[in-house]
Amino acid sequence: MIPFIQNIFGVLEERFTAYTKIIRFLISGGTSTGVDLAFLFFFTDVLGIWYLASAVAAFIIAFFVSFGLQKFWTFRDHSRDGMHAQAGIYFLVASGNLIFNTLLVYLFVERFGSHYLLAQIVASLIIAGESFFVYQKFIFHRKAV
Repeated sequence: MIPFIQNIFGVLEERFTAYTKIIRFLISGGTSTGVDLAFLFFFTDVLGIWYLASAVAAFIIAFFVSFGLQKFWTFRDHSRDGMHAQAGIYFLVASGNLIFNTLLVYLFVERFGSHYLLAQIVASLIIAGESFFVYQKFIFHRKAV
């Protein structure tokens, strides 16, 4: 009976691979976003660091969480070959996202009067949409499942 059930789940997994990958991406992104927001709050409200500097520091910490989750869990790329190159490209994308993130947070806070945490959430959602396609097509495409 168990092989039959495993076979059913295998078929469902194959059929809905794109959906499961998106769900894993959202969970991974949610986790790294939670890390980002927690450190943003800690740096800004507890340590009293300027919100933009805090956003940069929090984003860098969340980068390491994000890379590990995206590589090994979301896109199931367990290869060690080329991992440094992947990390380098991922870092370039993350650096571009950091600049974009900082600009968005600044605009939302300074121009639109949003609270800095809300600004960070909205900026993260925008960046997540762009990042999924870049990660899937260019960084973790070899072993994407």
